[in-house]
Amino acid sequence: MTPLLEIRNLRKSFGGLKVTDDVSFSLAVGARTALIGPNGAGKTTLINLMTGLLKPSSGTVHLGGRDITRASAVERVRAGLVRSFQVTRLFQEMTAEDHLGLAILQREGRTGRLAGHYHAMPAVMAEVRALLDLLGLGALAERRVSEIAYGQQRLLELSLALAMKPKVLLLDEPAAGVPQSDTALIEGAIAALPADLAVLMIDHDMDLVFRFAREVVVLAAGQVIFSGPPAEVGSHPRVREAYLGSHGHAGHAA
Repeated sequence: MTPLLEIRNLRKSFGGLKVTDDVSFSLAVGARTALIGPNGAGKTTLINLMTGLLKPSSGTVHLGGRDITRASAVERVRAGLVRSFQVTRLFQEMTAEDHLGLAILQREGRTGRLAGHYHAMPAVMAEVRALLDLLGLGALAERRVSEIAYGQQRLLELSLALAMKPKVLLLDEPAAGVPQSDTALIEGAIAALPADLAVLMIDHDMDLVFRFAREVVVLAAGQVIFSGPPAEVGSHPRVREAYLGSHGHAGHAA
């Protein structure tokens, strides 16, 4: 079966520095994969290469069997490759409902319409409500972003990503900056994502990683040093040396 997303021999150099060094891995339909590695491992560069913010020195990116290596970031989103970010990128004075209404109009190429017009579109409103309800935000539909908690803002960003109808969703530290008391909301929302959606999550929280992932890809110095099930990652000597530290010895991957 053709992988949904396939990275083949991806390389990126800045001058003489190899930041991404012959990286290959793939995601199948419904994948739940974690990408981990120490600071400076090249994770952000790799995600930027996958999403079109950077062009590779060599190698290819394929989505659904199609070579999208030279496609723009916008073209990749339209093809179904969608990313969330570490830091919220929401408009503080807009409501949760407005964010989603505009996102749906943008997806459908109707961004020339004024924000308020989506209220008169039953199909758009039904989708807005369904997305908010999916992530437990229905009661906050008409609240401004500035009036809702940071954990709920992260959930709203996740709903915006889902509004793009992704085939592959890249989650960049989805719980970053969220108070410990609210991380269960994020984790619950991730667990509720559609089963056929392929998800690649980058995170430093090993407990979250091991609860989420069915496969772990470990990056160090721009290279993949491990790819396999969570049950095996903690016993891998290069992983323990490069990244996990005490986690590799404490049985978190068991």
